Amino acid sequence: MGQPLSMDLRRRLLAAIDEGMSCRAAAARFGVAPATAIRWRAQRRDTGSFAPKPQGGDTRSRRVEERRADILAIWETRKDISLAELRLALIEVGLHVSVAGLHRFFIRRGMTRKKRQATPSSRIAPIS
Repeated sequence: MGQPLSMDLRRRLLAAIDEGMSCRAAAARFGVAPATAIRWRAQRRDTGSFAPKPQGGDTRSRRVEERRADILAIWETRKDISLAELRLALIEVGLHVSVAGLHRFFIRRGMTRKKRQATPSSRIAPIS
């Protein structure tokens, strides 16, 4: 994702609009898309600020985190459940989440879903 355009450019473009220039003409003058000038002007009108909005980040885990009690309750009852089975159980209680989303949920908590071997490996065999 690219970097947001500078505050100086935003300030100069909006100043040109305030001086009577149309959004499209100001956009052409400063080399940005007309929709960008229109959006900046609307943002300033609605919020009072024309600063860039935050970019990136996790936007979907909030929904899963809100239901963490349900996820952990199902997992506690059957610790050997696979992520696909857990996903199906969660669909029954009304939470639609992908297997990858569940994987990230457990990674955030430092909980591994990898099954361990029941017995330690033999120390008699030569290591190669």
